[in-house]
Amino acid sequence: MHFIWTSDLTSPTYHDALQIRHTVFVGEQGVPEEMEIDELEGETDYIVGYVDDHPVATARVLPIGQDTYKIQRVAVLKNYRGKQLGKNLMLEIERYAHQNKRSYLTLGAQDHAIGFYSNIGYAIVGDGYLDAGIPHHDMKKEIISAN
Repeated sequence: MHFIWTSDLTSPTYHDALQIRHTVFVGEQGVPEEMEIDELEGETDYIVGYVDDHPVATARVLPIGQDTYKIQRVAVLKNYRGKQLGKNLMLEIERYAHQNKRSYLTLGAQDHAIGFYSNIGYAIVGDGYLDAGIPHHDMKKEIISAN
């Protein structure tokens, strides 16, 4: 899998990210379409993972303060799950965060995905909550020492 990053909302990469998100969140999980696209779209960086030039995985990365990125909208198409692509996506985000001198990554994990994130070093912080009717917990990972 190779990755392309963008912050350009007119780029083909961003549109590939939207297609994956729509398939997974709206189509599979029943998230209302009006909740999937929000006011943060123009403030985040987007990553899309491609296998044989087909977009199969995505996430968006929101800067929070000087030392943290919040990872959102992590999605892998159904036919590509269980192949380590989600892990590779998260490792690429860590590389990007390290390159941009960020010390922490946070995310709101759907409860069914807590095991996945725990296995790659994330820890639950705080109580559970519902987002789009889906149980979530916030999770955090330190990736480099603060400068």
